[in-house]
Amino acid sequence: MEGMQEVLALFLSVDNFVAIGVGVLIGVVVGAIPGLTATMAVALALPFTFSLEPITAILLLVGIYKGGMYGGSITAILIHTPGSPASACTLLDGYPLTQQGKAGKALQMALYASCIADLLSNLALILFASYLAKIALNFGPPEFFWLICFSLTIIISVAGDSAIKGLVAASLGVIVSCIGMDMVYGSQRLTFDNFNLMDRVAFIPLLIGLFAVPEVIDFYLKKAAPHVRASNTGKGLTGGELKRSLKTIVRGSLIGVIIGAIPGTGATAASFISYSDAKRRSPNRANFGKGELDGVAAAESGNNGVAGATLIPLLSLGIPGDVITAIILGAFMIHGLTPGPVLFQENLTLVYALFCGIMLSSAVLLVVGRGVIRYFSLVADIPKEILLPIVLMFCVYGSFAVNNSLFDVGLMLLFGVVGYLFNRTGFATAPFLLGFILGPMFEDNLRRTLLIGHGDPMIFFRGPITWLFIVLTVLSLFFALRRYWLDRRQAAA
Repeated sequence: MEGMQEVLALFLSVDNFVAIGVGVLIGVVVGAIPGLTATMAVALALPFTFSLEPITAILLLVGIYKGGMYGGSITAILIHTPGSPASACTLLDGYPLTQQGKAGKALQMALYASCIADLLSNLALILFASYLAKIALNFGPPEFFWLICFSLTIIISVAGDSAIKGLVAASLGVIVSCIGMDMVYGSQRLTFDNFNLMDRVAFIPLLIGLFAVPEVIDFYLKKAAPHVRASNTGKGLTGGELKRSLKTIVRGSLIGVIIGAIPGTGATAASFISYSDAKRRSPNRANFGKGELDGVAAAESGNNGVAGATLIPLLSLGIPGDVITAIILGAFMIHGLTPGPVLFQENLTLVYALFCGIMLSSAVLLVVGRGVIRYFSLVADIPKEILLPIVLMFCVYGSFAVNNSLFDVGLMLLFGVVGYLFNRTGFATAPFLLGFILGPMFEDNLRRTLLIGHGDPMIFFRGPITWLFIVLTVLSLFFALRRYWLDRRQAAA
């Protein structure tokens, strides 16, 4: 009882509540601006935490992290521009819903899925941190290799109407991901002696160009369609619709927790894996990609389920789960705290106070999200003649802000043309993005595994985790291909 009083005394502070609220609000707003990611927001906020109490400083950064994860879905749904890489999957069904005048439903589904996933992720952090951290410790290059192989099977699910075109798009994405300096031999690959490409193709300009710029090009090359007042058309999300998506949200949350607990995987992969799983199980899978609420729920639960789980290896082992938690690790160390087993022994009161704040952040995200939806949804009511030039301005600014480079702006415009050509020729952009994201991870872990095993291929089958992912990969391929051919047969009949 005395220990609980100490925890509450440390947590129940006005500064802590303000830090969570302000952090979530900053995260949502920054996450909703194309090109400005939660990672950037957390990094910029770090210097402002030096004078704060340790618990207040960490809760501010965690709030920004969680708000940024949700914020990226807003522009993905409203203007086909992912505010963050993790929300790239959300636009597959979110934007079609906006085009159907159901922006309110999509935004509310994204919010509720994000909050439920965040809550479940936080509970996993509190209840299973030590167990999940032990599992994560058993992951080496062979295990990561098969995990990436399993993730690559998602390409069939997001390939659109043609699996062949999806595979071609994914292959092009892998080729683009190879541009830059070889990390093992230090040689240049496909850079054409351009020093701007030595550090690989920047992700944010590619992401913005691939999804946002084609909308601008398409609008000005086509005859303008009648304007739809998307935010005010139709009703909001009903209780029945949310209830029907609860299973999808819970499954997506669990996928996010598992992926998030493994350092180095990330929310983008979790989002696409969750989306693929939901599409495979759904009786309405033919509607995925055309405006399916379950698709929004799956994508958002997957990426937000990662948010709390990435703190599991950080707090229990001192290993950051992703780039943002690496910055948060810096905040711990600045305040004289060392994450890991020692933290639980020497600062248990602070850890439990932090858990209280993390749980509260889910409720704050719901409140802040409900507030901003009302105003952000008005974006969908702006005529495209006014909106798209503003979107293009943000695209240029977001691309330039990454490295303060006009070369990145040029890359963004180039990939905008590529995205437009993809749309015109029936190639899906999602496989290209997946190939670009997973290609380097696949190559890196393949080469590391071969180096560790001195060329012996048996190292790829070294333990139960590798065999688990081998079986999952084979099953995923079998069922995906089987369903694809069945759908083709039904369409031909």
